[in-house]
Amino acid sequence: MILLVNFNSVTLIFNVATLLTSCFFLKANVSFFSLLTHHPSVQMEITNKHNDLRRMTNPRASNMLKMNWNAEVAKNAEKWANRCTLSHSSRSQRKVSFANCGENLFMSSAPLPWSHIIQVFYDEVKNFKYGVGDIRANSKTGHYTQLVWATSHEIGCALAHCPHMHLSYFYVCHYCPEGNNRNTKKTPYKKGKPCGDCPNNCDNGLCMCDLIKEFGCDINITKENSKATCRCSSEIK
Repeated sequence: MILLVNFNSVTLIFNVATLLTSCFFLKANVSFFSLLTHHPSVQMEITNKHNDLRRMTNPRASNMLKMNWNAEVAKNAEKWANRCTLSHSSRSQRKVSFANCGENLFMSSAPLPWSHIIQVFYDEVKNFKYGVGDIRANSKTGHYTQLVWATSHEIGCALAHCPHMHLSYFYVCHYCPEGNNRNTKKTPYKKGKPCGDCPNNCDNGLCMCDLIKEFGCDINITKENSKATCRCSSEIK
């Protein structure tokens, strides 16, 4: 999914289709360099904003994993952003050492805060109903569903300046493991009490991936008290 902003309108591109959506005005008051994701404060802003929004789903999620910043994923996102293609990378280009990754893209004619871009992704929720999917024909919801995909728990984002383009600021976020599985896109998470699937491995309504981080992919994580812990197979039960 790709979003483009020229400060008077938002143009959404999905595959080869272009859709002019709602109009709004934005004011850029941040510098490009302050938004670069090698800054720990920017990494924290991005992960915190994602996690805040993942806690807000309606209905609530019982298996929503907490997002973590991942340097390998961020490096891969930066590699793609710097190509200034205004298009999605191939699935093979989004593969990292532990998973295939999903991708959200955003283009703007001026630098905008990361929290704003991430909120725009989430605001596609107005076009989505849990269990139904898109509520209107041709509505776009892929940014939102990737953002709230329960089993995506590692994130890396990057921003590039592409001066040869009118929309010259290219934002790229990669989500690993990838979401937006066609077969389950109508239910990007399991509805229920927050942390209902991980009562003993919970952080403020989000499930944790601590066991994988500590022991790696060789450990067999099947304990009843950590049913929502991320698995190397990208599966949550």
